[in-house]
Amino acid sequence: EPAVTRDGVRVLVGVNAAGPADAAAATGADLAGLVRTEFLFLGRDAAPGIDEQEAAYRGIAAALGGRRITLRTLDVGGDKPLPYVAQPAEANPFLGLRGLRLALRAPDLLDTQLRAIVRTAHATPVSVMFPMVSTVAELRAARAALDAAVVAEGRGTPADLQVGMMVEVPAAALKAAAFAPHVDFLSIGTNDLTQYALATERGNDAVAGLADPLDPGVLALVAATCRGAGPDVLVAVCGEAAADEAAATVLLGLGVRELSVAAPAVAATKHTVREIDVCAAAELAARALTAPDADAVRALLSEGP
Repeated sequence: EPAVTRDGVRVLVGVNAAGPADAAAATGADLAGLVRTEFLFLGRDAAPGIDEQEAAYRGIAAALGGRRITLRTLDVGGDKPLPYVAQPAEANPFLGLRGLRLALRAPDLLDTQLRAIVRTAHATPVSVMFPMVSTVAELRAARAALDAAVVAEGRGTPADLQVGMMVEVPAAALKAAAFAPHVDFLSIGTNDLTQYALATERGNDAVAGLADPLDPGVLALVAATCRGAGPDVLVAVCGEAAADEAAATVLLGLGVRELSVAAPAVAATKHTVREIDVCAAAELAARALTAPDADAVRALLSEGP
């Protein structure tokens, strides 16, 4: 059943998948809101070809019963190196050559993946999503590469192909209005957005206590993304915050309309959505933006409207 809030707002609940098994386990998911395609590229000495990638993507779609799959283009580099892609040593890999930045410097690798995505999109609904976007120029370059892949395949643009980007860089959140004309959706990666906004490296236990996606500064970036997206561009969240019941309330209140979570959390997230009144959540979200810290936001949300 669809996840509809108490005041009648439909919210998509997707699954974050790293292969067909995750998709098959996501009972009730409306779509795959994030497919981490790097599962095909890591732990091997050569990149997968077009046919191998297409088969894997179509397998994920089949496991979801033909529902939409959101294929994030290769998100590696820096902290996740590939032995078959030349990369310089980096002192701070999280701020270096990763995500779309790396893909644009490896055009053959990107072209192969985009052609596999285009082929898949001719058979099943697909969204392609570009990670680690910082500038409009990067997004335009990525879209140009996608257009070239469509031309190379020679069958025209797939009817159900949608294009989006990750919002992980604070500057991208603040410039959402500049990106909106070039995409169908924006997907906020709250894990990286929190890391960059609070200068807290993911995985560093010494600063883990600071890395809270409910920090009002992070929420302000989510709010900026939703404002910039406008009425025609859907805003999703595919970070861990999407599965947090308290965070879901404030995210929906800020304007998020898709939550993508790990497979075991799909059912609980749909239940959470059905208990939320978006109008009341919007009032709570406005108050959360003026709170001094994440603890105050959580206390506010525990009180309810």
